[in-house]
Amino acid sequence: MKKLLVTGASGFLGWNLCQSAQANWQVYGTYCSHEVTIPGATLTKIDLKDFVALKQLFTEIKPDAVIHTAAASKPNFCQTHREEAYAINVTAAVNIARLCSERNIPCAFTSTDLVFDGKNPWYQETDSVCPINYYGEQKAIAEQKMSEIYPAIALCRMPLMFGLASPVSPSFLQGMVSNLKAGKAISLFIDEFRTPASATTASQGLLLALEKPVQGILHLGGKERISRYDFGLLLANILQLPTDLIKPGKQSDVVMVAPRSPDTSLDSSKAFALGYQPLSLKQEMNKILCSINT
Repeated sequence: MKKLLVTGASGFLGWNLCQSAQANWQVYGTYCSHEVTIPGATLTKIDLKDFVALKQLFTEIKPDAVIHTAAASKPNFCQTHREEAYAINVTAAVNIARLCSERNIPCAFTSTDLVFDGKNPWYQETDSVCPINYYGEQKAIAEQKMSEIYPAIALCRMPLMFGLASPVSPSFLQGMVSNLKAGKAISLFIDEFRTPASATTASQGLLLALEKPVQGILHLGGKERISRYDFGLLLANILQLPTDLIKPGKQSDVVMVAPRSPDTSLDSSKAFALGYQPLSLKQEMNKILCSINT
């Protein structure tokens, strides 16, 4: 089997990706501050900002492909720790691009729908980036720098994702399920829209980007545009819990450290044409909740 290197294997997406990839790849992963074990995968602790150490890892593993998921992905953290976040989100990404370029191997980079300001959805790959927070800005910078170094790279813009939690990194779904089961009310925005996908589905999209292979920008959103509020209602219905626990709120009424785009719905028709086929949100959530309960 060919060797796949997944950076950020302890993170939510990276951890799920390492599970999905094992069907067709010999999986290697990296982590930095949060040690995890993944059966069937070989993991290494490394600072991706250290180019010399990273180059040594590439020499030892000799990966046939790389998926770079490691990131400082919390917008508020990026807004208040700009230099630290830049080193992770841009410097490390540039290091990955350089090493993949030297070896001429497929590479997929996980960018974000937050490279857009949310004023003109649905967003296509050809639309100009216009981030309104520093996290989105860093991802846009990384996209540009990586593509300049290695034009063959797949720049995969990821949507809001949910799914099974890694040992150290849950998705927002876990907190919502816990609160609803405890009978606690949740306030969710009626004016923030995304095109969510499960981490398992998003992982399949990333693997597809390697296999085709995709060069340039690819959107990997789900098929449904939905507000945070309606997502909560759907979850409550699936759990057969009272929907009046879901309270409507407005993003426009909340002052956040990092501004949020109101509607970053992605047009992922390019990926759909390649064979990327997300399930409906109801199907996705049912599968995840069944896994949690078994």
